[in-house]
Amino acid sequence: MNVDSVENVNKSFIAASPLIIVERKQSMLSTIDDATLLKVATAMGEEEAVKLIEHLKNVDEITDDEIANKTGIRLNIVRKILYKLYDHSLVSLRRTRDPKTGWFIFHWKLQPNQLEGFILSQKRRVLEKLTVRLEYEKNHDFYCCDTLGCKRIPFEEAVELVFHCPTCGKSLSHCENGKLVLRLSEKVEQLRKELGE
Repeated sequence: MNVDSVENVNKSFIAASPLIIVERKQSMLSTIDDATLLKVATAMGEEEAVKLIEHLKNVDEITDDEIANKTGIRLNIVRKILYKLYDHSLVSLRRTRDPKTGWFIFHWKLQPNQLEGFILSQKRRVLEKLTVRLEYEKNHDFYCCDTLGCKRIPFEEAVELVFHCPTCGKSLSHCENGKLVLRLSEKVEQLRKELGE
């Protein structure tokens, strides 16, 4: 149950006891463990994302300038990461106008209830790609020349190339892909178990 739904359920009780909201928010944020944060940051592909998410976890709402100042990450990188997180609904955004300059100020807030959903959707995407690759590996015979840097060639292409490598010109011989099929099968099975499929 998130804080918004708690506020809607019993506004009179919460209005009388504002500390409950603060405690509920902190308990939700404290349930995010470092492993989950690391998974999300890894999925974002940004080195600084861990530090940024860790900082967002410890505050209710903060501006991108404040994040840059407190973490030492350049402002443009902070914004880039925040927009990536926003695209996946992992952070929310509130916009206000500075009364002196007229510029917009963006206030960011971590949405911890979206983290698990994001990780699950990423796992589903990886599972889909691995399943396609596994089927491709199972349904094709490959030929290679065993030269470093040369690619494996599917049988259909190898026939057209008269079993000669298009890169180095050496003869192609059958390449066993059983180990790769086994590894892919294990990974697909592991992801299916994690997703409960």
